[in-house]
Amino acid sequence: MGTMFPDKIHVDGETFALTIERKRVKNVNVRLRGSTVFISAPPHLSEKDLKPMVEKLAGKLIRRAHSQRINEEDDALALAGKVARRFLEPPEVDRVLFVTNQRSRWGSYSGKTRTIRLNAALRSMPKWVLEAVIAHELAHVAHPNHSQEFWALLREVCPETEKANAFLAGVSWLGHNWQRLSPAEQELLISDGERNGRTSA
Repeated sequence: MGTMFPDKIHVDGETFALTIERKRVKNVNVRLRGSTVFISAPPHLSEKDLKPMVEKLAGKLIRRAHSQRINEEDDALALAGKVARRFLEPPEVDRVLFVTNQRSRWGSYSGKTRTIRLNAALRSMPKWVLEAVIAHELAHVAHPNHSQEFWALLREVCPETEKANAFLAGVSWLGHNWQRLSPAEQELLISDGERNGRTSA
């Protein structure tokens, strides 16, 4: 393994064993088997150059595998069908995919493939937030922009739109600023979230 490499790699809160083998290959290759990441790398590649490549390639492979795993859930498709039926002309939805490569927006909808793609982070959020994002994307079928007509339609089919927008704005802010907060501030936010969770249960 060499001195620069740990025997484990951490990706999105999960820990995977890391095994690196020097072989006569042209490129760095990555394989995932269970909870172990196997790396084959050319002998001439220095550990200094190899380390960031391993982190990038392994992270990408693990996230792709995780995305495929969460896409096996059927609940989101049933929920999308329920939301679609609130429209006078229900958009057709055949698939709902949670993806990890959609970082600039929460969702998208393709009328051609009848597929809704959702940011994978939504899987762990409240159901009403997920409903609001789905409704938002389906409302774009009738109104491709964010006109007054769009917002009127969206609020009609999803009354919790404003609440969901505020929730997602808070999530986005926290995601961008978490590392800037002091440990004491982070602990306060976590503790407050736990209290609120117990109160609403």
